[in-house]
Amino acid sequence: MPLNGNSSARQPRRWWVTGLAILAAVIVFAAFITRKDDSIPVRTAHVERGLIRSLISTNGKIEPVQNFEAHSPVTTTVQRVLVKEGDAVKKGQLLVALDDADARSQAARAQTQLKAALAEVNVLEHGGNQEEVLSLDAQLVKARGDREAAQRTLDSLKRLQQQGSASAGEVRGAENALAQAEAQLNLLQQKRKQRYSQPEIARVEAQRLEAEAAYRAAQDTLAKSNVHAPFDGIVYSLPVKQGAFVASGDLLLQLADLRKVQVRAFVDEPDVGKLAPGNPIEITWDAVPGRIWKATVNTIPSTVKLRGSRNVGETISIVDNKDMKLLPNVNVGVTIVNAQRDNVLLVPREAVRMDDSKPYVLQVVGRQLKRQDVETAISNLTQVEVVRGVALNDIVAISSSNGKPIGDGTQVKY
Repeated sequence: MPLNGNSSARQPRRWWVTGLAILAAVIVFAAFITRKDDSIPVRTAHVERGLIRSLISTNGKIEPVQNFEAHSPVTTTVQRVLVKEGDAVKKGQLLVALDDADARSQAARAQTQLKAALAEVNVLEHGGNQEEVLSLDAQLVKARGDREAAQRTLDSLKRLQQQGSASAGEVRGAENALAQAEAQLNLLQQKRKQRYSQPEIARVEAQRLEAEAAYRAAQDTLAKSNVHAPFDGIVYSLPVKQGAFVASGDLLLQLADLRKVQVRAFVDEPDVGKLAPGNPIEITWDAVPGRIWKATVNTIPSTVKLRGSRNVGETISIVDNKDMKLLPNVNVGVTIVNAQRDNVLLVPREAVRMDDSKPYVLQVVGRQLKRQDVETAISNLTQVEVVRGVALNDIVAISSSNGKPIGDGTQVKY
């Protein structure tokens, strides 16, 4: 009985000890799960290898490389239109004919004026017209004969004077006659060489130049009144119709060889310095979704000009357009690759931070962020090339997931 009594007394005590142990375990567990967690959740990325391209995105305009515009040379009417927009034409083909009656009349008058002016020049060069030249030649022949006769007379009288058969007065008279004959001959010879004065020559020369200019202008008007294709191409603009009235200077048609076109890209001033000849370029057009035309930059801007509200430099690139999808004057999207490198270390652009103009990243080491200075190269809108400071597959922080600031030494979870 005593034994049974002692066993009953100890049993409640065991339950009490067990309860205390359970309570202590609950308290310890609650303290563990309610311990303050100072770590910050972050978005991270791995350092990876890949291709990076630095891009300049802008807009541009398609223009013909070889372009021809025909304008009406005078106010007249369209007599014939022999092509339609979109027609392929051959070099020399007649495209549009204007009413050229007035132009022909003007050309005829100009030709007559030119012939008259050239006749005046001919008279000037030959010392007069044919009748005047023949008369002068006859006078020169007579003057030479008179001079020779006077010379013979003088010689004869001098011999007679030596013999005492001629007086000194007779000799002086013969000398005077010879001098007069020589003066007459010199006058006629001078007249033959320089019959006209400098003002007369200048006037005739001015008339010739004026007549030649008028004739060229008349011929040019006549030629432009009948528009021929200067090269093989496509008629891409034809604003006139047969019988229509056109004023001087009105556009008649536009012709271009569209197998090659050029894109004039408008690059914002801060990006102009990044351009170089040979930069790859990609062209897109909303009218042909998914299509990309590729080319290279042929010329870089030599100046910056105001275009709308932008200061831009203009680049020119030649684009192969064999299927002739790109049309003159359309607006296109332009992407210029000003730098490109492959198999380099890359991190997201958001992961690179700046401190006193020095780039760095926050590298994840264990559960803590560590500042790591880096050296960067080219970048684009989403990635940055890192040439020193991190290794492949290193983990870098981008930002906290809850908006809290992060920095060197921050405890993180990811």
